[in-house]
Amino acid sequence: MEHIENGAAEQQRLIITEQEAGQRADVGLAAMLELTRSNMQKLLEEGRAVRGSKVLKSNYKLRLGDEIDVTLPEPQPLDVQPENIPLDIIYEDEDVVVVNKARGMVVHPAAGNLNGTLVNALLYHCKNLSGINGVIRPGIVHRLDKDTSGIMICAKNDAAHLSLSQQIQAKTAQRTYLAVVRGNIKTDSGVIETLIARDKNDRKKMAVVKEGGRDAVTEYEVLERFGKYTIVRCRLRTGRTHQIRVHMEYLGYPLVGDPKYSPMKTPFSIQGQALHSQTLEFTHPRTGERLSFEAPLPEDMHKIVTRLRLGQFN
Repeated sequence: MEHIENGAAEQQRLIITEQEAGQRADVGLAAMLELTRSNMQKLLEEGRAVRGSKVLKSNYKLRLGDEIDVTLPEPQPLDVQPENIPLDIIYEDEDVVVVNKARGMVVHPAAGNLNGTLVNALLYHCKNLSGINGVIRPGIVHRLDKDTSGIMICAKNDAAHLSLSQQIQAKTAQRTYLAVVRGNIKTDSGVIETLIARDKNDRKKMAVVKEGGRDAVTEYEVLERFGKYTIVRCRLRTGRTHQIRVHMEYLGYPLVGDPKYSPMKTPFSIQGQALHSQTLEFTHPRTGERLSFEAPLPEDMHKIVTRLRLGQFN
């Protein structure tokens, strides 16, 4: 898949590759745009997807090399207010702010959840944030799930935002995660490479699929084994929704506490999955200096690791 910007932020040109060829337009385009199939069908019904001068229908079979222009509707304006919410700031200058996001904090507002997010806190703390992602997600270059803690970088201006986005896409910005999973992983390290798409039975979940998904690649390294549990370090080569959670569950080692992919009782006290964005390395968009940061484990995961090392988990 290739994205080509066409001036207006709400329009995208999608070039069909072998991965999408042969799929229905509503299925293939939904996966490429990370939309639900029903949302994509609505866009197609409204005539928002065209190939050349031809308006596509949902049942159109995508062909290799098709260039399809999709006009996305403008997001509904939401009244996002600054809020005096404490932030754990690791680093800040005129271009970027690196924060340690708490577990349970939503990154950006959405309908029905307008308050208490990282964006609300950033709007209070920072005079300026990049506007590339609009009023709903100002400054947000990448995101973390609500119940994933750890390091995030936010941009204070558009130039910084573009630079950081390009680094993430080119994989020159590096992020590692620490996870506690169920089971004893036998191999010391490995690479998980699959396709990931929306779960057909639960649209709030993602799943490994044989076709119709997007490439997802995760590297993992075992740090410590405790019989029933393993501590692993993960590095993302791609950035799909719930990627680490889905990939570890696919291997048979779901994350401790994960309410979506491992809804089992756990002897540990944690609200959400035991997943922490631990390190971040990137090139500063203005100075060109290579910077590296680490977010310490939150208290709940620190207690889990301590109990595991003491053998107090049965």
